[in-house]
Amino acid sequence: MADILLLLTTERENGTEVTEFILLGFAGQHKFWHLLFTAFLIIYVVTLVGNVGMILLIKTDSCLHTPMYFFLQHLAFVDLCYASAITPKMLQNFVGTEKSISFIGCFVQLLVYGTFATSDCYILAAMAVDRYVAICNPLHYPVVMSRRFCIQLLVASYFMGFLNGSVNTSFAFSLTFCKSKAINHFFCDEPPILALSCSNIDVNILLLTVFVGFNLMSTVLVVIISYIYILAAILKISSIAGRRKAFSTCASHLIAVTIFYGTLSYMYLHHGTSGSQEQEKVASVFYGIMIPMLNPLIYSLRNQDVREALKGLGKKCF
Repeated sequence: MADILLLLTTERENGTEVTEFILLGFAGQHKFWHLLFTAFLIIYVVTLVGNVGMILLIKTDSCLHTPMYFFLQHLAFVDLCYASAITPKMLQNFVGTEKSISFIGCFVQLLVYGTFATSDCYILAAMAVDRYVAICNPLHYPVVMSRRFCIQLLVASYFMGFLNGSVNTSFAFSLTFCKSKAINHFFCDEPPILALSCSNIDVNILLLTVFVGFNLMSTVLVVIISYIYILAAILKISSIAGRRKAFSTCASHLIAVTIFYGTLSYMYLHHGTSGSQEQEKVASVFYGIMIPMLNPLIYSLRNQDVREALKGLGKKCF
């Protein structure tokens, strides 16, 4: 944190102090702000209820105290964190006349968003490993997926998230900003922030490409390899009922992975022109706001264990 404060002080010493940015949001959609505000507010409320509910359900139901739901609990926490980093400020900008965000606020928003969004990638990859061991090596599952190993995977996920978030955010905010204070986005994301700098951003682009490329490729590779082995194991099952049961244990995770990585790949590895900025905003909305809402719905609607736990909780309550 001392380095961060030093970077912010350097801006002042150079005479190029930037105290705030302006979030342009969805330019040209001012006529529909009531509708957009209502829609995103409902989505955020569902996100809060769904993810907090998932965390509490897993904590309270002993039947869900398994490695799979250990990771799912942290996936819900991570989704909750990065959705909360961007959605409240976006909602505030819909109803307020001031669309500004402080320099420090923008820094923190990008740091939190980058940290937890990256951790999401690694937790999904850890869940793929868990499903691989459960289906391909069921007899060794309790030994391989021990609590110690699960905690190690989780710590590594959070560490990689913080490493990505802190490095890219620190380098982005060490730049000099003199072109404009208007960020063509609804939150502080790195590409639109770099577009405002009059410094050389080659290093920043390289870091962003390397970190995002490595995080995506390494986690996607783990997911793909895991599911290749899972598919091979399922095809060896003779009975149709057995195949269906084996696949059903992976269906929720596979849907979540497909939606998550598909959107994220488009956002950061698609080098579009300025004409595609509105499309990238839509992709950011889907990734940063919609997916945290969809994940608990996917796992609750398609997962038999979660449905049974919800029924049991309902009987206790009513």
